[in-house]
Amino acid sequence: MGLFNFIKEAGEKLFGGKDAHAATAAAPTQDELNTKASKAIETYIASQNLGTSNVQVAFQGPEGKVTVKGEAPTQAAKEKVTLCCGNVAGVTSVDNQMSVTNPEPEAQYHDVVRGDTLSAIAKKFYGDANKYPVIFEANKPMLTDPDKIYPGQKLRIPAL
Repeated sequence: MGLFNFIKEAGEKLFGGKDAHAATAAAPTQDELNTKASKAIETYIASQNLGTSNVQVAFQGPEGKVTVKGEAPTQAAKEKVTLCCGNVAGVTSVDNQMSVTNPEPEAQYHDVVRGDTLSAIAKKFYGDANKYPVIFEANKPMLTDPDKIYPGQKLRIPAL
């Protein structure tokens, strides 16, 4: 599947910021910050109910790299885990090393830019703007509304 690149400033705010340093009097070590970020991403993946098991996340803070291992029931679930990891603020790349129980063809990806809509993306990839629900469904549960996409977000575009 390879290494996927993401925009560091875009995405869910799962860790870091002002609260990360306010919790302790002494500045945390990089290892402590990496462990905290890894656990936050694991919790986020689990909250998406993708059917994955034995998920292990390793975050390397200075590089913004996430490595994820475990088992996914389908290729779609594996790809959604990549998006869960990558669409997090502070993450620049994801190395998804998960195994898949039921392999299937890999999807394409699209980096959202200003002015994008799911309809416009569907028109670009499928030739039909009315096929936007396919993209919306392929990115659930990370997407909760077809109108709530943002620049820098990476979306999964499945084959029809």
